Amino acid sequence: MEKSINEEQEKKEILSRYKKLLTASRRRLEKGDKELIRKAFELAVEAHKDMRRKSGEPYIYHPIAVAQICAEEIGLGTTSIICGLLHDTVEDTEITLADIEGMFGERVAKIIDGLTKISGVFDQTSSLQAENFRKMLLTLSDDIRVILIKLADRLHNMRTLDSMARDKQIKIASETLYLYAPLAHRLGLNAIKTELEDLGLKFTHTDAYNEILLKLEESEPERKKFIQKFIEPIKDILKEQEFKFKIFGRPKSVYSIYHKIKNKGVPFEEIYDLFAIRIIIDSLPDEEKSDCWRIYSIITDFYHPSPERLRDWVSTPKANGYESLHTTVMGPEGKWVEVQIRTERMDEIAEKGYAAHWKYKDKANDKESQLEEWIAKIREMLESPEENALDFIDDFKLNLFADDIFVFTPTGEMRTIPAGSTALDFAFEIHSKVGEHCIGAKVNHKLVPLSYVLKGGDQVELLTSKKQNPNDDWLGFVVTAKAKSRIKQALKNERRKIADEGREILERKFNKQKLDFTVQNIDEFTKFMKLPSSMELFYRAAKDVVGITEIKDFINFKLHPEQYVTKKIEKQHTVDDMVTQARGKSDMLVIGDDMQQLDYKLSPCCSPILGDDVFGFITVGEGIKIHRVNCPNAAKLLANYAYRVVKAKWNSDKLLTFLSSVKITGTDAMGIVNNITKVISTQHNVNMRSITFDTEDGIFEGTIMVYVHSTEHLTQLINNLKKVPGVINVQRIDGDNKQ
Repeated sequence: MEKSINEEQEKKEILSRYKKLLTASRRRLEKGDKELIRKAFELAVEAHKDMRRKSGEPYIYHPIAVAQICAEEIGLGTTSIICGLLHDTVEDTEITLADIEGMFGERVAKIIDGLTKISGVFDQTSSLQAENFRKMLLTLSDDIRVILIKLADRLHNMRTLDSMARDKQIKIASETLYLYAPLAHRLGLNAIKTELEDLGLKFTHTDAYNEILLKLEESEPERKKFIQKFIEPIKDILKEQEFKFKIFGRPKSVYSIYHKIKNKGVPFEEIYDLFAIRIIIDSLPDEEKSDCWRIYSIITDFYHPSPERLRDWVSTPKANGYESLHTTVMGPEGKWVEVQIRTERMDEIAEKGYAAHWKYKDKANDKESQLEEWIAKIREMLESPEENALDFIDDFKLNLFADDIFVFTPTGEMRTIPAGSTALDFAFEIHSKVGEHCIGAKVNHKLVPLSYVLKGGDQVELLTSKKQNPNDDWLGFVVTAKAKSRIKQALKNERRKIADEGREILERKFNKQKLDFTVQNIDEFTKFMKLPSSMELFYRAAKDVVGITEIKDFINFKLHPEQYVTKKIEKQHTVDDMVTQARGKSDMLVIGDDMQQLDYKLSPCCSPILGDDVFGFITVGEGIKIHRVNCPNAAKLLANYAYRVVKAKWNSDKLLTFLSSVKITGTDAMGIVNNITKVISTQHNVNMRSITFDTEDGIFEGTIMVYVHSTEHLTQLINNLKKVPGVINVQRIDGDNKQ
């Protein structure tokens, strides 16, 4: 008897949940939709009638809950609700895809097929199969609703994870933090991302989760009082200015607090931004931006803002569609408070992502075509040039689909560029000519150099000048293939232009010396100068590196070849002769010049690199040693042997590689060496020769020897290493430090 009562109760409960689902989807229902949802519901009830969940509840509760999340929390329409109700039928019951297609059409069948494929990738195997995952993502991009329904499915599973065995809990929760939360973040589903992260933490680090939750509860009364005090004066003036608004304090998520405690090493009590004040205004589409700034102005009249903590995502939305104005102000009791200002439309997009986005477009358009447009946007996000599937997964885990970032032009047009791109890369992305004449950029209205690395959501205005032309240094900081090939091409063309001028200069000098300007003579002169081509010869003639002296030497060589060779050999014997030869006509040694008939070495006592101020010191037996001007031994050499010192400059036509030593100190945190080596290996054109680390009392000290191209290149690497959490100081050190 009791069993039948339970069955009756369950039937009532199922119907009540179904009605709740209809209520949630009502505002999107069109003619005939209700009947389709009813049909899907009845099919699901029938298909799952003998199935139970681990908690003992009827299985049908799960598909209804997934459909409910799709409708209520993601804001999807009828197709997704139907698919949510039927998402497990093909995998778990007798119903086939053909049955589904016959009853609900091809689109629903396709989405359910996608959902069935996913479970094969994630849920059946304890280890993630990278290649499957990748293929699955690319097939999913045909219809993004597959991912959204899967996120709804995962969210419900996480909400009901208590009834699972502990090993299953850890596996599912880890997978959620590893993939699903970043995926929700990338799609702009902020509310779902936050809940998935919190639930993921709850089952992976239960003690830490409970401790933070308890402290949040304990500090709630005090927090509420503070929020009230902060809000009161603002509320009054907003009412006075006739804004329609909601204003409230939102605690930060447990997961984000946990990460702050872990990464910054601060206790809970010292985290000042445990909550944010959010102001949501009801604003007309044309007045949204100005209204947000008016609110900002009102708040900063009351509370002093921190200028470096202003985030303007109203002018330049984030890549995932997020729009909001954030500022941090000094509130009562000397506490910093983050304030988020946004409109109702912005808030809905922030919480529900692009699903809310397309609903705000021109209502006259066909809804399906708007959704298609949105899907195309996501498909673009899923494209990955990464060949190796495991590398792809790795990037995915660190920062979902971080291969690309979105930046904006001054007119608000969105462009996709590879992560790590500089302002110069972006200039070449716009147009080759813009790149070639680019002198700098304004990023979010601030002037930055060409080497500035762009971040997602940056708005970039490029500055050009007709006088600007590419130079070799540019190759050191561009990352895109397009920019590199265009720069190389431009440099080649520029060199050719200079060589053409040099040809005329050389012809005049040949004529002056009564030497015929014939192809044979040019070739012989090129060989005599030990240059790779006549173009190089002409280029040097234009730069005045090859002139009358060299032509006279060449004429002398043609007249008395044997004498010339002997003379050269004899000349190497004395230091004085070497000094005279090294100084030559221009009194300048050009380092990196293959054609220099002199033996020189970079001194290990100060390891000079391109960009350092240097001089040459002539030694007996070891040729010329190149030292940095600020080398520890420089003062002694310059004082005692001034006559053996030659001025030296770098030849920037060549991309040379130099060995340099870097010393790193920091706190000995878990995985820090791995993070440091990762920064070095991802830095453009940097190779590591050796690495040594010592730790004592929680402080580590390391020496890394790397090959770099210039001081600028090394500075870039040092700045990136300084950003590694736990690193306190990074500096270049003198000397070879060979291990």
